[in-house]
Amino acid sequence: MYYRPMDDVVSSTKPVADDGERERTGESLETRCTGTQIRHTLNRLEDTIIFHLIERAQFAYNPITYTPDAFKELKGRDFQGSWLEWFLKEIETFHAKARRYTSPDEHPFTSIADLPMPMLSPQDLPKLLYKHNVNVNQKIKSIYIEHIVPAITRTLGMEDDGNYGSSATRDVEVLQAISRRVHFGMFVSESKFLLAPHDFIPHILDPNPTELLNLITKPAVEAALLIRVRNKAKLYGQDLDGMGKPIEGQDQAPGKLDPAIVVRLYEEFVMPLTKVVEVEYLLTRLDGVPQSQIEAWQNKTA
Repeated sequence: MYYRPMDDVVSSTKPVADDGERERTGESLETRCTGTQIRHTLNRLEDTIIFHLIERAQFAYNPITYTPDAFKELKGRDFQGSWLEWFLKEIETFHAKARRYTSPDEHPFTSIADLPMPMLSPQDLPKLLYKHNVNVNQKIKSIYIEHIVPAITRTLGMEDDGNYGSSATRDVEVLQAISRRVHFGMFVSESKFLLAPHDFIPHILDPNPTELLNLITKPAVEAALLIRVRNKAKLYGQDLDGMGKPIEGQDQAPGKLDPAIVVRLYEEFVMPLTKVVEVEYLLTRLDGVPQSQIEAWQNKTA
């Protein structure tokens, strides 16, 4: 399926350690996942997000689809919420049956308690992350509805085009892609933690979110990311001729998607939310870890 879990991150040749072994040895992302693999996944998610935004930008804002109890058809189904929330629940119900949310890089917008158990047997996936309860999907959904959708649909000249099913379908695709990108920050923070646990441990034992944020923030990487997504959005938003080449004279044209909107999405929302996820994950990273392991990490040299 298109959400094949961790397809480019997990090495299928590495034996899976149980929780006890991982706690004794400290084995995790450090030995099964490289920075190159993480960067590849994050770069590919940039493509996915931009293409899904281009698809969503074809349709009007359709604010009624985000308004709770606006559709009488849903009231007859005893559902309280918006058209988009109903769409999410129905789609995520099917995906849950196909065990999508047993993968560590997938997080539903619907409460997991309201979703069915998987029909398929669980996969024997490596435990790449430490146990956590991090999920910022409600923040993602709020930002998307209030800031992103109005921005990418503003040039259409209409607020409502009646294409409620099509626009909601695209909304779900964008939301799921952004969610995966933001929550992937936990793999990044796990990798950083294991490379230099002695740097992080003091600020976890004596909780200091500000210092943890400083440790994970890389301004040069962020600056390069913003340049990259701007260029991608400009490239992917071009019209092509019959031979698949960009049509000349598009440099000043707005294209299918304004690159400035993509830059704003990452700069104001995706990157800050990713940092929230990373810090929240790190703050509970030592919960239940044996003291002997913590001391071994503290003695680890850079």
